[in-house]
Amino acid sequence: MTEENHVPAEDMPQLHLDSQLCFPLYAAARKVVNHYTPCLKPFGITYTQYIVLLALWESGSATVGDLCRRLYLDNGTMTPLLKKMEEAGFISRSRSKQDERVVTVTVTEAGWDLRQAVKDVPFQIGSCIPMSQEEAFTLYQLLRKLIETLN
Repeated sequence: MTEENHVPAEDMPQLHLDSQLCFPLYAAARKVVNHYTPCLKPFGITYTQYIVLLALWESGSATVGDLCRRLYLDNGTMTPLLKKMEEAGFISRSRSKQDERVVTVTVTEAGWDLRQAVKDVPFQIGSCIPMSQEEAFTLYQLLRKLIETLN
């Protein structure tokens, strides 16, 4: 290795962990998602399955492609996730008769029952986050702006 590889940390502040916007976003997301685990475990679903269901409960059904776009997940993540959810009885999947490449995901009765069962989860999570409603709303708006800007 050359001497230039051993530059003192203060000479490269852009590489300090505390200088990175990505790190507090990553750490905060992990901490918030970790709060969901004990709330969702009794219902037999993961956080990722929960957000899929949140999206589906809004309309009752969606294509896999629409879910991937809405949740910022790729097909490689979504397909096994949906398979497990179908095996659990929360959703059904069907191929389009017009285009066999398109798969529609529909909430089953068990999935609708689950909606009623988890209705208090957002309140449980909200009580774990030490922010006022105003602070949480401001943070939400900033994060949505960041997501839209990066798209």
